[in-house]
Amino acid sequence: MQATAFTFDPDTHAGSVLLDDGTPVPFDAAAFDAGGLRLLRPGQRVRIRTEGSGESLRVVFVTLQTFPDPAEGQD
Repeated sequence: MQATAFTFDPDTHAGSVLLDDGTPVPFDAAAFDAGGLRLLRPGQRVRIRTEGSGESLRVVFVTLQTFPDPAEGQD
């Protein structure tokens, strides 16, 4: 799934993304660190993986759109 980086705190590695419908979804340091990034700028297009739905939706993986998600293609 793709989204746009919305906020990012370089000290905590937490932030949020905007889904294509404008919904903000937060991510924590574990989701950021899983993507192998060092920095994220608001407005960057990102690839994300989520869990849950509705109010419990959360990002569990975030990386740049051009970087692969190692979980894609796995069953």
